[in-house]
Amino acid sequence: MKNAENVKPEYLSKEEKENLIEVGYDVEEKERGGSFIQQDDRILFFTGLRKGVEIIPIDEAIEKYPEVKSKYYGKAFRKLGEDFEKDTKGGYFIRVKKGVKVAFPVQVCLLLKKEGFRQKVHNLIIVEENASLYLITGCASSKSAYESYHLGISEFYVHKNGFLNFTMVHSWKKDIEVEPKSVSVVDEGGVFLSNYISLKPVKRIKMYPACILEGANSSARFNSIILGHEGSFQDIGARVILKNRKTSAEIVSRAVSLGGEMDVRGDIVAESSDVKAHIECRGLMVKEKGKIHAVPELESFYRDVELTHEAAIGKIKREEIEYLASRGISEDEAQSIIIRGFIDVEILGLPPVLKDEIKKVMERSVSGGM
Repeated sequence: MKNAENVKPEYLSKEEKENLIEVGYDVEEKERGGSFIQQDDRILFFTGLRKGVEIIPIDEAIEKYPEVKSKYYGKAFRKLGEDFEKDTKGGYFIRVKKGVKVAFPVQVCLLLKKEGFRQKVHNLIIVEENASLYLITGCASSKSAYESYHLGISEFYVHKNGFLNFTMVHSWKKDIEVEPKSVSVVDEGGVFLSNYISLKPVKRIKMYPACILEGANSSARFNSIILGHEGSFQDIGARVILKNRKTSAEIVSRAVSLGGEMDVRGDIVAESSDVKAHIECRGLMVKEKGKIHAVPELESFYRDVELTHEAAIGKIKREEIEYLASRGISEDEAQSIIIRGFIDVEILGLPPVLKDEIKKVMERSVSGGM
């Protein structure tokens, strides 16, 4: 296996396996379309398990396919007039061939293990015409990764009538700093769904993914579910640019502060007429020390558009706690039940095989956080 150490998940340590499970990674790969694991700057394992799905290290893809560098690599960022970090090492390349519908999700895990390590990866995902893909990426850190840093550069290309559901689960530690940067480009009739889940303590996360709806009748939806623990700062947002007619977008956020600070942002830009988009941000304050700052933004260059937003921040009502307490449930467990209902994973639009696993991740994280 070129450019990988071929360390299969079953040969990893107990802690490393637990890191994988915490972010929804199926070690047995029973219902997966392919897998990729990178630890620090070492690519441990990758495999494609379904015909028409290619999963290889990004460096190998650039070497193997000239069009990867000429047509894709860095091009999404340049469409926005932005540059990107070039000092990266590792990352994955995933391509779904024209017309291929991947029934089982492809899974990726990026791990931090070394103390003070600065992990910088560049990922490239291509869904060709009339193809579809569910991709789940988990990022986690071990106990030894004290004061480490993760930078993930990601580019997504969804071609004509393609479909991509991208779910990213973060499971860090309270001393880790994280800075994902991504741009997605969607052609005519394409659909891009992005789900972000951050439920564990972290020192700092700053991410503001952008999506360019280039083709007519294309659409995008960004969903975020965030728990803000005491001592954590999370600046989480999304930006969608509607560049063609009949394009549509949604940005939906669920933010719960358990004492952490959170900036929750959304920006919709209409660069064409006959477009529709909505931003919805809901925040729940559980502890007084926390902070939630909701920032919805709408921009338009045309009259014939429909752009809307709503934002609300509230608290858990005392009568809800008392109602559950009357049925023999402790106050902590009552709060956990209410929070789990508030951040219902139904908004993510996941297939059953992923929905059940994400629910398990959420149950463990919310109960542990309380």
